[in-house]
Amino acid sequence: MDRLVYTALSGLKGQMAAQAAIANNIANASTTGFRADRVSFEAMMLKQGGAAFESRAPTGEEVTDADRTGGAVQQTGNPLDIAVTGTAWIAVQATDGSEAYTRRGDLKIAATGVLETGDGFPVMGSGGPITVPPADKVMIADDGTLSIIPLGAEPGAAPQQIDRIRLASPEGSDTVKGLDNLLHVRGGGVLPDDAEAKVQSGALEGSNVNLTQALVDMIENQRSYEVQANLLKEAKTLDESSASLMRMPG
Repeated sequence: MDRLVYTALSGLKGQMAAQAAIANNIANASTTGFRADRVSFEAMMLKQGGAAFESRAPTGEEVTDADRTGGAVQQTGNPLDIAVTGTAWIAVQATDGSEAYTRRGDLKIAATGVLETGDGFPVMGSGGPITVPPADKVMIADDGTLSIIPLGAEPGAAPQQIDRIRLASPEGSDTVKGLDNLLHVRGGGVLPDDAEAKVQSGALEGSNVNLTQALVDMIENQRSYEVQANLLKEAKTLDESSASLMRMPG
């Protein structure tokens, strides 16, 4: 009996985690560079005395990582918008000061001059976060090199190179998506530079969330939740039946 209850409770916990992941995906369907949380389904079985009870419903679900497929690229015309081509990721400084990675290319220059992503993470260059001096014009080349026309420069002045956005390769490294929606190296560390990486200036990569699939996943998850809830009801019924047999006749 206890095994049946624990199996049902584990399933309910898994369904709640999966529902949170699916809801997060739907909420970020229009977020620039967002990578959908990936939910894995694992069938769990309960056997007692051979094959007295067996559950093949997906009772163990948890967010394990992110879907790494690319999103659609749209032209914006904004010189600070970039879309990374291929599998490279933009290196940023996470909240705890460590290096993490994102595909979000809606860059902006903060009041302090620091180059940031749209969600406020400083973009890393060759020697740390990139700081952009006051400029009349900012340009990003296809290799990630950032150049400016200084503020007040003479007409026709040559651009000055500031730094190069660090583009990292996750190939061959153990990476995982964190709760901050950034890619992290599992256990710490940094990814190597991707010398072949290119960016497309004036364009943004959208979210890779498939809304149709997300809605289907939500329905399937709800049905699995109902299965686990029914298991708890069945456990209660069996327990009450067992208790009634133990009662002494009055």
